[in-house]
Amino acid sequence: MNFQLENKNIYASDAGQGIDKNKETIVFLHGSGLSHIVWSLTEHFFSNNNFNVLSIDLPGHGNSDGPCLDSVEKIADWLEQVFVKLNLKQLIIVGHSQGCLEILEYASKYKKRLKKLVFIGGSNKMPVHPDLIDLAKNGDTDAVKLMMKWGYEGSKKFIGGNPVERIIQSPRDIREILAVDLIACNNYTNGSDAARSIDCPSLLIFGSLDKMVNLESGKKFSSFIKNSTTHIIEGCGHMIMIEKAFEMRDKVLEFLKK
Repeated sequence: MNFQLENKNIYASDAGQGIDKNKETIVFLHGSGLSHIVWSLTEHFFSNNNFNVLSIDLPGHGNSDGPCLDSVEKIADWLEQVFVKLNLKQLIIVGHSQGCLEILEYASKYKKRLKKLVFIGGSNKMPVHPDLIDLAKNGDTDAVKLMMKWGYEGSKKFIGGNPVERIIQSPRDIREILAVDLIACNNYTNGSDAARSIDCPSLLIFGSLDKMVNLESGKKFSSFIKNSTTHIIEGCGHMIMIEKAFEMRDKVLEFLKK
């Protein structure tokens, strides 16, 4: 699906089905430097289970015009513009990593539009190591390798190779997209208060091997959110929707059907 917002082209993958007003809508938010592609094993599954799906490319990512937005707060306000434009209400929002911070900020400002939330590999705060930020700002391809190492050292097991490298393909992508996202994550400070303000049913999914959001941080995060459920996927790192797509999808569907 392509549409325009403030004279810029925005892309959201809808599994080729469009939006049926008689169905519930799931919005998928990607992590730092990534795009709708990371949800390719997920969106068709939920479309086939009678949901509308929208995997949104944030500004400057994937097929959406840039530039990138440089703060989580700006992204949350931009998402509200998108939902108004598409006339979407009673949303289920699923976010991964940075997408979880975006959910938090959005929920703190626009909670009336929300029905359920799913946080995947996220936390209320996501500080980024200064070495990773420096590499990304310089367009160094080692930034991508470092992300995967800290996320899950078994990234070599991915079919087709490192999934992040397949999306972030050039020094310019690293410098103008990934670096902007990482700095936005590092600078976000409203997560704890935003998490405590959430009052809709929420599911939190963590990978037991995740080094970016370890289980201790994840459990602390879950304690802030009322009416939340936590699921831990064993043998899984940070790229949960790629590493353990089938288990993740099943747990999310189970949660949505309650």
